[in-house]
Amino acid sequence: MAEIRIGISGCGGRMGRMLIAEVTATPGCVLSGGVDAPNSPNIGKDIGELAGIGANGLIASTDFAALLDASDTVIDFSTPEASLAHAALAAKTGKALVIGTTGFDAAADAALRAAGKSAPILWAPNMSLGVNLLLSLVEQTAQRLGDDYDIEILEMHHRHKVDAPSGTALALGKAAAAGRKVDLAAKSQRVRDGITGARKAGDIGFATLRGGDNVGEHHVLFSADGEQIEIAHKASSRRVFARGAVAAAQFLAGKPAGFYGMKDVLGL
Repeated sequence: MAEIRIGISGCGGRMGRMLIAEVTATPGCVLSGGVDAPNSPNIGKDIGELAGIGANGLIASTDFAALLDASDTVIDFSTPEASLAHAALAAKTGKALVIGTTGFDAAADAALRAAGKSAPILWAPNMSLGVNLLLSLVEQTAQRLGDDYDIEILEMHHRHKVDAPSGTALALGKAAAAGRKVDLAAKSQRVRDGITGARKAGDIGFATLRGGDNVGEHHVLFSADGEQIEIAHKASSRRVFARGAVAAAQFLAGKPAGFYGMKDVLGL
């Protein structure tokens, strides 16, 4: 069986460097190249050296179209603006694209889904296999428990994270809302400050913490009179995200056009 050629967009970032190492170490996969932002100081550098695994002769460039052409699947961890442009180009070429970027608004989400009509596009706010099992558990739990169980989502990340709540926290909120068969936008409570009054029944609350080098921590609390259920996931290494992203890239290679998620990778 031919090896799957995987390219990395955002190859100079923390996740990009880890993905370079993960693809290189994964049987059945071969690294096809890497691109980074035009203003990145990593342009022109060997991406193997960027990842700390030794030179591999692949030089970081800005040519995403060339990377698509050289790859069976490209994994993109960049910025919302760049990922949208990359998805549009993937749609034009029919090439497979795995996106792990977060911070998309509703319009961007619609654009990604539209790109999936012309190419295989997989987007997930969190590539961890464990987190995606957590999403399924949260939806099932919310479905089985009534409104007398208050739902609160707590997340913590490192001090450098720029979006809040995290994409994973919002995905957990959507999972809870799906289980309750309600619209998250109508039930979401993201800020509490001052005299807020009593908690509204059915609200799905969010709390955000930032500090240190926390890779990612998510807790979903179902609290009722007399008991509390907590479902949690803590990541201690970004490798769990890289491992899941590579699994997604392997899954997506050769798939027909469509908008996929990690549920498809896991068969949930």
